[in-house]
Amino acid sequence: MNKVYILLADGFEEIEGLTVVDLMRRAGIDITMVSIKDDLNITGARGIKVIADMLIKDMEYDGNMLVLPGGMPGTNYLKESSAVKDAILNYKEAGKYLAAICAAPTIFGEMGLLRDIKATCYPGLEAGLTGALWPGENEKVIHDGQFITSRGLGTAIDFALKLISVLIDNNKAAEIAKSVVY
Repeated sequence: MNKVYILLADGFEEIEGLTVVDLMRRAGIDITMVSIKDDLNITGARGIKVIADMLIKDMEYDGNMLVLPGGMPGTNYLKESSAVKDAILNYKEAGKYLAAICAAPTIFGEMGLLRDIKATCYPGLEAGLTGALWPGENEKVIHDGQFITSRGLGTAIDFALKLISVLIDNNKAAEIAKSVVY
């Protein structure tokens, strides 16, 4: 069984986070929304309130994938969290998947984890992808080794489908895409 944790901070981009949760659940993937603060109540960048499934202090490192949505100031809160950094390093060292969209891939870059890895992020934030290989701006989603990165809100469905194809297969991703008329 695939198990995924998505880390949510106040100010996360709702479409990027909730599209991943929605499509993964449609695919039968066990995805848990994790609050990075000491409260399950999270408010997104557009004021949408979400109740996370658990607190980061209670999260175990038993998943196959860790997902970071972008948005501001959510990405900054993720960057400032030692618990988030610990989780990222745990997944990196275990060879598990690390996925991020929009501004969030810069967290991996600033931690020095993207050296010689193809990655993308929100336009204009490429300097935060320290050491990464930049394949050009036409790539909506890039999968290189254990890293999966995407550009932003407009690529959220592509990102979620790529995560499904990585965890299950392309047929399941195509089935989900068809079911949502994508």
